[in-house]
Amino acid sequence: NILASAGPELEAWKPRSAAVVLTPHPGEMARLLGIPTAEVQRDRITLAREYARTRGVTLVLKGARTVIACPDGMAYVNTTGHAGMATGGAGDVLTGIIAGLLAQGLNASQAAAFGVYLHGATGETAARHRQHPASVIAGDIIEAL
Repeated sequence: NILASAGPELEAWKPRSAAVVLTPHPGEMARLLGIPTAEVQRDRITLAREYARTRGVTLVLKGARTVIACPDGMAYVNTTGHAGMATGGAGDVLTGIIAGLLAQGLNASQAAAFGVYLHGATGETAARHRQHPASVIAGDIIEAL
């Protein structure tokens, strides 16, 4: 919300010495772009790639088939995950995984792509261990790691 309210001329988009990874869900991405969420959902890959390229960030556009867009224009689509992961705190777990991978020396694109894959795979494991997959909570994903 702070980035969205600052607009595209935000001083933080100037060159930085450290990598930046943003992890918006479609509603947050819509606010960043100033467009309706439905429009984000219509062209997730193109919008994510353009945002990452023009701002020099790695962008993780969360949702079914999460898109990882890199500053060099590359994009990846994740195939792991479970609908039960759409719960409060799951994105915080993802951010922690990515931060941990960055701390271990992976670059931002590697950390984001591997982090999203690992997050989704552990979410699938967590869903299998619940009586009903829709009852997955963030702690279940952490436990499955």
